[in-house]
Amino acid sequence: MKRFLAVAAAATMLAGGLGAAAPAVAGTAAPAAPGALTWGRCAESALQQAGAQCAMLSVPLNYSDPAGATIKIAVSRIKHTSSASRYQGVILTNPGGPGGSGLDLNTFLIAQLKSEGSAADKAAVAQYDWIGFDPRGVGSSVPAITCAPYYFSGDRQNYNPRTKQILNYWLARSARYDQRCATHSAAQSALLNHMTTVDTARDMDSIRQALGQNQINYYGFSYGTYLGQVYSTLFPAHVRRLIMDSNVDPRKVWYQANLDQDIAFNRNIKIWFGWLAQHHAAYHLGRTEKAVENRFYAEKYRLFRHPIQGVVGPDEWTDAFLEAGYYQQTWLQWGSALANWASTHSKKAGATIVSLYQAVDTPGNENGFAVYNAVQCTDVQWPTSWAVWSKDNHRVNAVAPFETWANAWFNAPCLHWPAPAARQAPMQINGNGISSALLIDETLDAATPFPGSLEARTLFPHSVLLAEPGGTTHADSLSGNLCVDNTIANYLASGQLPARNPGAKWDKTCKPLPRPNPSAASSSNSPRKVLSLISRR
Repeated sequence: MKRFLAVAAAATMLAGGLGAAAPAVAGTAAPAAPGALTWGRCAESALQQAGAQCAMLSVPLNYSDPAGATIKIAVSRIKHTSSASRYQGVILTNPGGPGGSGLDLNTFLIAQLKSEGSAADKAAVAQYDWIGFDPRGVGSSVPAITCAPYYFSGDRQNYNPRTKQILNYWLARSARYDQRCATHSAAQSALLNHMTTVDTARDMDSIRQALGQNQINYYGFSYGTYLGQVYSTLFPAHVRRLIMDSNVDPRKVWYQANLDQDIAFNRNIKIWFGWLAQHHAAYHLGRTEKAVENRFYAEKYRLFRHPIQGVVGPDEWTDAFLEAGYYQQTWLQWGSALANWASTHSKKAGATIVSLYQAVDTPGNENGFAVYNAVQCTDVQWPTSWAVWSKDNHRVNAVAPFETWANAWFNAPCLHWPAPAARQAPMQINGNGISSALLIDETLDAATPFPGSLEARTLFPHSVLLAEPGGTTHADSLSGNLCVDNTIANYLASGQLPARNPGAKWDKTCKPLPRPNPSAASSSNSPRKVLSLISRR
């Protein structure tokens, strides 16, 4: 799924962390032997400031050949501070993606818990070893996958293949990307054959063993919920407590999931247009949702002839403003950027739009995109006929034009990915062996539409689902909603969950955070603050 990462993930992308070449461990610590962890000083400043330790764990490239070639997984640990009698083990964390760097996600989650300060929050921080890691192929893990770092550089041709020339451009572009992935290096070519979610779940169990633990606790966001579902199916006896925020529908990985996502993003961008209309006095983009929508697309179409700074054309425009469909936290800044550009077309306003695009698409660093494809294209077989893709995307685009073709071309490398798919149909998820799980989702989440959480609740019969009716933000637990965050802290501290309600769709309701008010905006919504949020996709 396009940019299937959580807002709560560690803020590293703007600093170059997602595909960083820096090792996980700084200083003179020796490399870890296979199956062992030798802890040393972390290279990342956020981890250093949190007092974390880092290590590289050697794991089998191919778990069917455990004595064969190995790769290295970058792991971080922030140790418990409680007494031994109160220690509750390790909690592994994952921000989503696939392709998201999670090495310093533990620092973000701990900071959020500390900021709320209840007894349960303090216990949740103190009584666990908080484990971050870069999944195989990602960031500081070795090798890190890359194919064409400037694949998202603008100005690219129009996403919508209205002519044969545009269609051939995108088909050829996707095919070239596949070829570059396959021929980048021998090590990368070998890794591409072992990049499924099952492979990463087995890496998680290798981390568990290396930490000397019988069980893990797990906190996953977005795609990280699918990773949690797969791990729970493979290793149910190794799961103690499980938190999954914004749940993937495992029946739909991954082709149908993307088509469903297109419908949901189209709905959410219209909700944002309606919010902008409600605040016409601040943004002057129109007094109705339709008026704002017309203005948005008029500005987009203007870029066919006049891309901003020769960089942001219609494609890059769509990519940048997709964030408003993901995260309510972006509405103020993105609204101001759109309004300033629409009213002035000035150099300064254009520079802001360019900066948003660069933060979202990260031209020059496509490690996240490369891993995204490496996982999703091999988890399950995608249609190999363009005729199928064309029919489905034309059908969806007719009712949801905002994102459909952008998402189609984001996933188009899966047409002819150079590594074979592991299975023809999605893996059957079985949560019967999990004794407790906390599921969280906002009912208008676009990246992981809410039916995925309803399905996860069914598959995990001992879980409870906390729903936020009317919320449009994706994967933002531990982001200041005390109703949600206190439920998480209580679960981590004591194992306490809300009661499961067999007669209802979900088990607990929390109101989503209120929509922002431009007239009350403060320095807390500065561009730097919000850009750090989008970097955690």
